[in-house]
Amino acid sequence: MKFKTAVTAATILMLLSGTALASPTLSRNSRGNDVLTLQKKLYLIGYDITELDGIYGTETERAVSAFQKDNKISVTGVVTNVTWRALKKAKEKKGRRLPVPKVTAPNVDTGNQITKPSNQIAQPSNQVTQPTFGKTFISGSQGRQIVSTAQTFMGVPYVFGGTTPKGFDCSGLVQYVFKMHGVTIPRLADEQYKLGKAAKPNQLMMGDLVFFTTYTAGVSHCGIYIGDGKFLHASSHGVRIDSLDNEYWKPRFVGARKVVID
Repeated sequence: MKFKTAVTAATILMLLSGTALASPTLSRNSRGNDVLTLQKKLYLIGYDITELDGIYGTETERAVSAFQKDNKISVTGVVTNVTWRALKKAKEKKGRRLPVPKVTAPNVDTGNQITKPSNQIAQPSNQVTQPTFGKTFISGSQGRQIVSTAQTFMGVPYVFGGTTPKGFDCSGLVQYVFKMHGVTIPRLADEQYKLGKAAKPNQLMMGDLVFFTTYTAGVSHCGIYIGDGKFLHASSHGVRIDSLDNEYWKPRFVGARKVVID
């Protein structure tokens, strides 16, 4: 699901065990990007959501319960895999457009700002480049350096909405690593998918970006191509490397974006 508002939907994050997908469980007092995505989905399919703030409060719980009742799901007000699957199938109402979210929850990032890393990690560069959509914008050497930097985060834990070395989500990791090399890119996966140029897997270079669909139609997961048909990304087991030919990821591959200049 792609959003063209000024602030797009947060990426749905995964709890990945091997190749099996599980979606995050959300309930009262949950906060972050997953809640914001849930609120937007509920709004777009016609439920009464007035605050897109990334906070799972009374209004969100009420809308979830109504959705569960309408779809013959046990009414708990808690979002588990069963509710996520039903939400994925639910069709958006024609002409319904998202308002700009009012983001108040911590760890819900809608701009390009990142939190400073811990003292053990190199600081992002102060020299910032703003890429132009539709064009490649980093050199081959930068791409290799980006991959090298990304690999230093191997094993960093997965955190919903995470944007620091204390814990990353998929797009938070990509944004953070690029920022360390002086390149500011959007926070969310569906916005990152607009970067660079479309490319086939056999055209990719180290530092290019790869995208996948998981919870919902459209882009909802991303990673950094590291060469040899592999990509580095943040999963629920932390930052790791997988193959594009992996039996789970291959059928969910949406496309790749070439950001490295040939």
